[in-house]
Amino acid sequence: MVESALDKYIAEHTSYPGDVLQGIDRNTHLKTLAPQMMSGHVQGRLLSMLSYMIRPDRILEVGTFTAYATLCLSEGLAKGGVIDTIEVNKELKVLITEALTKANKLENIYVHYGDALEIIPTLDYTYDMVFIDAAKSDYLNYYELVVPKLRRGGFLLADNVLWSGKVLDEDKDEDTLFIHEFNERIQADPRVENVIMPVRDGIMLCRKK
Repeated sequence: MVESALDKYIAEHTSYPGDVLQGIDRNTHLKTLAPQMMSGHVQGRLLSMLSYMIRPDRILEVGTFTAYATLCLSEGLAKGGVIDTIEVNKELKVLITEALTKANKLENIYVHYGDALEIIPTLDYTYDMVFIDAAKSDYLNYYELVVPKLRRGGFLLADNVLWSGKVLDEDKDEDTLFIHEFNERIQADPRVENVIMPVRDGIMLCRKK
């Protein structure tokens, strides 16, 4: 994703994320093949701000990657709050553990390695906040699994819902169709209220009624 002059201006006028997150950002760019999957500075500060506003006791994250967004979400946790985060790629375990250790968050962030579609049904908790940022082909499946676990008045966020603007294409490719169908499902779902925020690649924000 090419940074525009406006993107640069926004970043320059958004709070510094701190040295630990900056280090994770550098590590992600140095040690992974797709660093653009990381939430990054501006989106990370938005996730942190929303978490502070909600003050969740328990968060579910689907898609840990290198734990950048995980740590941003953790900043607003209520005292004693925890995060369950799911990552399918076990090869990222070293980077994730290193990140959580540097942030001193090992005790209240539980990383579950494996297929989220299999893991989510085993998590017998009610969540105040959910963040989905994993396989786009399964967004609808993740959504249907997590909504029953979200408390009334709780918030769900999903990343990449504008898919580089390709959701407007008449001839949509397969991944774009998955995202478009996800957006359409939420728009028609009477269980939630929703708004798309045009931050980075688009974030769908839902509140469960």
